[in-house]
Amino acid sequence: MEPRAAQLRRREGLGGEKEDRPSREGEPHFGNAECPGGVAGNNETHRGPDLLQWTQHMQAVKTQLLEQAQGQLTELLDQAMCEAIQAYLPQDRPVPSIPPDSLCKTQEPSLGKRKVFINRKSLLDELMEVQHFRTIYHMFVAGLCVFIVSTLAIDFIDEGRLMLEFDLLIFSFGQLPLALVTWVPMFLSTLLLPYQALRLWARPQSRAAWTLGVGLGCMLLAGHTAVLSILPIHVAVEYQLPPASRCVLVFEQVRLLMKSYSFLREIVPGTLRARGGEGIRAPSFSSYLYFLFCPTLIYRETYPRTPNVRWNYVAKNFAQALGCVLYACFILGRLCVPVFANMSREPFSTRALVLSIMHATLPGIFMLLLIFFAFLHCWLNAFAEMLRFGDRMFYRDWWNSTSFSNYYRTWNVVVHDWLYSYVYQDGLWLLGGQARGAAMLGVFLVSAVVHEYIFCFVLGFFYPVMLLLFLFIGGRQPGRLDTGIWS
Repeated sequence: MEPRAAQLRRREGLGGEKEDRPSREGEPHFGNAECPGGVAGNNETHRGPDLLQWTQHMQAVKTQLLEQAQGQLTELLDQAMCEAIQAYLPQDRPVPSIPPDSLCKTQEPSLGKRKVFINRKSLLDELMEVQHFRTIYHMFVAGLCVFIVSTLAIDFIDEGRLMLEFDLLIFSFGQLPLALVTWVPMFLSTLLLPYQALRLWARPQSRAAWTLGVGLGCMLLAGHTAVLSILPIHVAVEYQLPPASRCVLVFEQVRLLMKSYSFLREIVPGTLRARGGEGIRAPSFSSYLYFLFCPTLIYRETYPRTPNVRWNYVAKNFAQALGCVLYACFILGRLCVPVFANMSREPFSTRALVLSIMHATLPGIFMLLLIFFAFLHCWLNAFAEMLRFGDRMFYRDWWNSTSFSNYYRTWNVVVHDWLYSYVYQDGLWLLGGQARGAAMLGVFLVSAVVHEYIFCFVLGFFYPVMLLLFLFIGGRQPGRLDTGIWS
């Protein structure tokens, strides 16, 4: 009998001859005798698009799973951090205006998570530590410099002189001293009136006197609201302030209103639970004054602080913010103003409208990037460094967003924190914790109205583009408001 190993070798040799025979004899080889006429090739042809669709589907599923995992992991870390902070509090500490057990949950009326401040850098500062990202930053700055130099060279060749025109900048910031003078009573009313109203409510006294104090406090708050609501509008309309000066007033108006509301919202619930005769310790005036200047809209009696101030970092950020303003004025004057200068004198046509929009698209993107970098990064980081404010997560990686809902959550974290704490969570409390969609719609409604008011105040006309973007496009996007932000 033939050994088994030899039989196996002989069978393999016969199989190899059968496989190689079509190639030797020049016969067509389809790879499978059961697929005549090129059916296997057709299957491969049809399998290509199916494989591509399946790959795209799996990529979408992977992205969704990663976002959900990130949200759940963030929530677990938040809970662990809150428990650690609560355990760290000493037992003999005086009773604060916010009880220690509210470090991980908001006081009624509120639901959900509470903002926890920790020491951390801004995202761009972290990325700047990577050499490759610094290369991209330097390339962007070099591109802007080349654009300015080339434009000035063309003007010099055509006109015979350097056309360094600062008319737009001078016009935009005209009457700035008047805007700054108007800011003083706005700030003083925010500094004194809400704090004094809170002291009236927190003072231990009889029930009748406490009721009188509540009435006087409400009158002080009404005066504070009237000053912030009427004074900037009156000055802007009466003296015809230019756009940049109006920006100063309207941003300070909205900022001070949001800060005073946060201060009262965090302290008043504990004050009202004192039932008039008991009283609680009011927050210190220095903590409230610090809150009015630090770059956050959520009041806390203490914040994480950095050990020292890096004045070179402050100067660098202010210089970058000034450079962004100059770049923005240059782009507006050279790329946007010539497009819209004569539109009011020409008859309206769809062609002219489309061309003007296309011409303004690229400058608009540049303006968006410059405004983001100047304000949300440079300006806020400069004030955070001067005040040694530790938590500098003013924005997230909004440039990686794949949906409007994620973009709105990550573009401006400072405002998102306020909306989440005092509109979304309080809305859930008012609605019994059930109608999350209605609470989210309320967030987009408030954001849309405030943005539209700012644009109307600055530009002097009502054109509801932001209302449509925030309310009807952003409000219809799926997704939860409380994912991916809180730390």
